[in-house]
Amino acid sequence: MELVQKEHERLWKRLKSSKIIKDVQATIDLLQEARNTVAADPTKASITLAKLQNPVKASFDATNDSLKEAHSSLNKYTKALDKLFKDRPLPSTEYDALSSQPALVNRAIVMHLLREGQFSVAQTFLSEIAEKAATAQAKGDSAAAEAADKLLDLDPEQSDKIREQFATMYHILHELKEERNLLPAIDWARANRQALEARGSNLEFELCRLQFVWLFYGGKSQQTSMAAGRQAALEYARREFQVFLPRYLREIQQLIGAMAFCPNLEASPYRAIFNNPSAWTDVANTFTREFCSLLGLSADSPLYIAATAGAIALPTLLKLQTIMKAKRTEWTTQNELPVEIPLPPSYLFHSIFVCPVSKEQTTDQNPPMMMPCGHVIAQESLTRLSKGSRFKCPYCPNESHAREARKVFL
Repeated sequence: MELVQKEHERLWKRLKSSKIIKDVQATIDLLQEARNTVAADPTKASITLAKLQNPVKASFDATNDSLKEAHSSLNKYTKALDKLFKDRPLPSTEYDALSSQPALVNRAIVMHLLREGQFSVAQTFLSEIAEKAATAQAKGDSAAAEAADKLLDLDPEQSDKIREQFATMYHILHELKEERNLLPAIDWARANRQALEARGSNLEFELCRLQFVWLFYGGKSQQTSMAAGRQAALEYARREFQVFLPRYLREIQQLIGAMAFCPNLEASPYRAIFNNPSAWTDVANTFTREFCSLLGLSADSPLYIAATAGAIALPTLLKLQTIMKAKRTEWTTQNELPVEIPLPPSYLFHSIFVCPVSKEQTTDQNPPMMMPCGHVIAQESLTRLSKGSRFKCPYCPNESHAREARKVFL
């Protein structure tokens, strides 16, 4: 993988430093200038073309040299990819649970496009699905028409509302990241204060605190004197921090107390607050997460997470398929993987319970059951042990009946 990363960085640097676009543009400018000259005075055509020959040839040579370098780098990159990802067949899709759920796949694609800001692409995708439904209905294919109609389970009005919401989110993020303008985000957080507080979110205060620090350092101009910056920050605190006093009194005291250390802020206890290089990125990520949560969505696209998790799991599944083929065995379990797939902690969303009796993970069809004694085993193990009568817990002397067990929700 290091070789691929090295070649990728080398290719990217070469493409960024390449002058091929400038060389092509220079050739176009030369030809356009010559055309204008000849159009203005046709008698100068021969001399104009004669003068044009050497510059155009030099420009073409420079373009070709740049293309050769880019082509060479691209070849090395593709060879590194081929060496790392050898051409092997993908795992069998015989037990692909999503193959019978095209509406869910289409929904995930459209939602991914909308939340990534690709509104025109999402609209085109929706239009093509609608056209497919109309064609299927015209041909009398009711099943295909019904599957297409079920896309998103959203009507056009709902789709437009979702698009407007994400358009608002991207506008606020643009102002926050590119323009260093926190006011749209603060206004949104203030308008949704009740919902955010119900979630225990501190987004509004985080935005206002960053606005205080931003003003402290001079605001947008960054040319304001330190005294003027402190005064602007103090006025902002007096105007905006009153509503935060009950919940964030200590944090506000730290902000105001830091003004006494202004000449030597780097050595003060408040350095982390006023010199946090990731503050803008952190608050942007928090805003995105809270915005999506109020829409009932996760902060990251489920399609992106699923594709990334699949890419991580693919080498293990390919190796498993090779071993199974060599040993002439089959993977017969449909609801769980036969091997452990190591995923990053951020990709673990659900608690996992392994039955201490059967050593198998519980599923929706085989949920965990808690007996009166407090011990938990899988439902299948409970049925096998009880056999319809009272039985002894496998981990303590208590006896109970299967009907006394309660389903556990993790």
